[in-house]
Amino acid sequence: MRLVILCMLMGTILTQAAAQNQKRARDYGVKIGVLPTGKLNAITDVKGVKVGHTTLVQGENIRTGATAILTHEGNIFQQKVPAAVYVGNGFGKLAGTTQVQELGNLETPIILTNTLGVGTAMNAVVDYTLQQPGNEQVQSVNAVVGETNDGYLNDIRGRHVKEQHVLEAIKQAKAGAVAEGNVGAGTGTVCFGFKGGIGTSSRELPASLGGYTVGVLVQSNFGGVLQVDGVPVGEELNQFLFRQQITEKADGSCMIVVATDAPVDARNLERMAKRAMMGLARTGGIASNGSGDYVIAFTSHPELRIPYTSEATTETVTLLRNDEMSPLFMAVIEATEEAIINSLFTAETTKGKEQRVVEALPLNKVLKIMKKQNALK
Repeated sequence: MRLVILCMLMGTILTQAAAQNQKRARDYGVKIGVLPTGKLNAITDVKGVKVGHTTLVQGENIRTGATAILTHEGNIFQQKVPAAVYVGNGFGKLAGTTQVQELGNLETPIILTNTLGVGTAMNAVVDYTLQQPGNEQVQSVNAVVGETNDGYLNDIRGRHVKEQHVLEAIKQAKAGAVAEGNVGAGTGTVCFGFKGGIGTSSRELPASLGGYTVGVLVQSNFGGVLQVDGVPVGEELNQFLFRQQITEKADGSCMIVVATDAPVDARNLERMAKRAMMGLARTGGIASNGSGDYVIAFTSHPELRIPYTSEATTETVTLLRNDEMSPLFMAVIEATEEAIINSLFTAETTKGKEQRVVEALPLNKVLKIMKKQNALK
């Protein structure tokens, strides 16, 4: 049993290391948008945010995992963060949304996994929260867990994601560079007919626009007609939805997590979350009938944290005015678009369930198309 666990963990570490060595869109001269990126061009450019993955690649049929996003380094339940959820298309299972919408805050790590792993992941998050020092008297936990369906490449009915895998993703969560592509919750996903996965990006506003940071992480698993920085790559490759004018499967889903350090409340976080769907649309996604496209947005701004208990009956906070939100909206759109493209550029060809193979995006062909359109910078 110990040998099996050791092999599983070794597989996880090796897979993540390989993903981190993958080149991203900007490494090839694909520079999306006009705003500058953060230092890492990742969601972890937002101070305090950490990301961890557990990747399950076992035998011929298991291609799945879990990804954890922690909103700050402290006890999240005791120091909740303002948050909002926006539903682009609701064919999915994003657990914990109603309390976030009602109270405007988030009290647990965000977990991404596969469709049939949501219940297991919720149990793991509850266990994690109850075991945190200071939470000994807690009797209610609102676990937030999102998913996409990786059943094309993964034996999803086997429900291979266990509580220990989710807890391991939380435990491994760290600041710094984020592994992308075939890792964590993106291990078995498919996007635009190519191998999808985890992708991330960020934007850092100049001081004149507030100096705030916006970071996005996606789990890409959806269909449409791929565009890369406005170039119709899917059409050029002759791989796009309904190309034969017949019904083709476009379902899948996309989970989008938006983080910022700006002083914004739940209302304006929801407005930011709505703009993430514009970023998805810029990549050619169509939010098809069977696609669960959800956005979770939060701010890690320390002065806006909501204590679990307080003797105060009122609160006074400083918030960004509505008129100052437009740069943040643009940052969300650009970072979402680039995160999705990064998920494709870093993903690798994968063979999975029933010997099915999903090819990676053919980068040589893509770059040739981009060069022809003078789209490389």
